[in-house]
Amino acid sequence: MFGGFFSKLKEGLSKTKDNFTDKISEMLNLYVTIDEELFEELEEILITSDIGVETSLEIIDRLKEKIKENKIKEVSEVKPCLKEVLMEMLGTEKGTVIPEKTPEILLIVGVNGVGKTTSIGKISNKLKNEGYKVLMVAGDTFRAAAIDQLEVWSRRAGVDIVKHQEGSDPAAVVYDGIQAAKARGTDVLVCDTAGRLHNKKNLMDELGKINRIIEREYSNANKHTYLVLDATTGQNAVQQAKQFMEVCKIDGIILTKLDGTAKGGIVISIKHALDIPVKLIGVGEGLEDLQEFNPVDFVEALF
Repeated sequence: MFGGFFSKLKEGLSKTKDNFTDKISEMLNLYVTIDEELFEELEEILITSDIGVETSLEIIDRLKEKIKENKIKEVSEVKPCLKEVLMEMLGTEKGTVIPEKTPEILLIVGVNGVGKTTSIGKISNKLKNEGYKVLMVAGDTFRAAAIDQLEVWSRRAGVDIVKHQEGSDPAAVVYDGIQAAKARGTDVLVCDTAGRLHNKKNLMDELGKINRIIEREYSNANKHTYLVLDATTGQNAVQQAKQFMEVCKIDGIILTKLDGTAKGGIVISIKHALDIPVKLIGVGEGLEDLQEFNPVDFVEALF
């Protein structure tokens, strides 16, 4: 099983690898000594892989420190050193959406088009396959398409769904979802919520209302809020996350479409700039292609 997952990850990161690791190897081949110019070129490669300026500078600083500490003189040693730095920055904690205790309620936030509905479908499928009783809530009531899409996913995953008409009050749908979850002995309630970031005040009010209902009706449930981001948008995704963090507490990131971008460095940027754990990464279209994020595997696949 692991081999399959790892090869899928490697395949999913192939564009990033071409843009990042291969460029670094090519660049290092041109140098005979480790000098300031080498670090400047390396920094440029990091920034163009969407690691972000701040994070890239931090990586270079740590790399210089490590090279000095270990008295490294050979250019061939730079890449293994860089790998170590990235491992240290990402840590070893694996991402997972498996509940610590049940019942659990997951609020999934994210702007339109990032793959939020698809992620909910895949998470529900994953939890169901792990033996949990799952219920979906179509709380993004402002887009009829979101409700229909979630319904399609509920059928694909073989999971029940609670929905209202388009334009209904999202908090009312979540309320009904909670009552259904209690009545049916559901383990995990997965709620789609709207993500209209351009109207932060409304979003804040809406999520505030949903959270008050959860507090009142389902206080025994473990609650997590996960933000879905699209890896192909690069640094823009980091900005989006910062804006969402002003609106609500984010417990984890779900990063979609990593296979579609050469900018997988965004994973490192998210960890460094936001210090929010990446829970899942999307490396393909299939039901099983939303994988639990393993930082060690991620760096190994990159190198």
